[in-house]
Amino acid sequence: MSVDTALGGTPRSRRTRHWLPQAPMWVAMYHSVDTCAEDPYKITVTPERLAAQLRWLRRQGLRGVSMTRLLTARARGEGRDLVGLTFDDGYTDFVEHALPLLHHYDFDATVFVLPGRLAGDNAWDPLGPRKPLLTADGIRHIAAEGMEVASHGLTHVDLTRADDRLLWQETSGSRVALSDLIGSEVEGFCYPYGTVDQRVIESVRAAGYRYACAISPGALTGVHALPRVHIGQEDTALRLQLKLRLNRLRRRTVREPAVTE
Repeated sequence: MSVDTALGGTPRSRRTRHWLPQAPMWVAMYHSVDTCAEDPYKITVTPERLAAQLRWLRRQGLRGVSMTRLLTARARGEGRDLVGLTFDDGYTDFVEHALPLLHHYDFDATVFVLPGRLAGDNAWDPLGPRKPLLTADGIRHIAAEGMEVASHGLTHVDLTRADDRLLWQETSGSRVALSDLIGSEVEGFCYPYGTVDQRVIESVRAAGYRYACAISPGALTGVHALPRVHIGQEDTALRLQLKLRLNRLRRRTVREPAVTE
């Protein structure tokens, strides 16, 4: 029995994949949405800046969506007007600041959370201010509000430095824990720190994830190592336009799941 079948998914032999030559997808990477005087890692945007960025997307005729929605549309040869919106780490400020803005613009997003740090904080950031993470109820709440909940691992460790046992706990273990928490199958994964190698990709694939997000995976780019564009407080309309234009100039061929009837 394959890993996919054991986890209740489609057997890998029936879930066909192919290479789709096309313009690259644009996937925006956010973290915290709050007012923050100290931000050494550049992971925070204010609610006002996020509102301006979402408004800019609408004016370009683009719509922000979750990764699963984006990948499903692109596999059908559709969705050129869709932009993936992702929020890493699962900060509580997502509920207070990001969620109302996403609803206002009729957008949705993927939130990558850490089921091993429920109600904890970003202790992995030694220099930055402590930011509280979502509780179990908070994660269930954003799922009920139409956001895609996906895994960022259990505890936010560099998976390329993890031994095999820890790697499996952080990939498969987090998927099981998160699926139990929200009561539905978790489709996506995001590599902490963006660090990834072939061994880590294989573990994520074996754990049953349909896709995974990185930052700049280079030659590893594929459906289990999707590149993203960092979006921060300094990204005004002009900077967003430049980032979008540069992204469209790239000529990547990304391995995506084919739609099978």
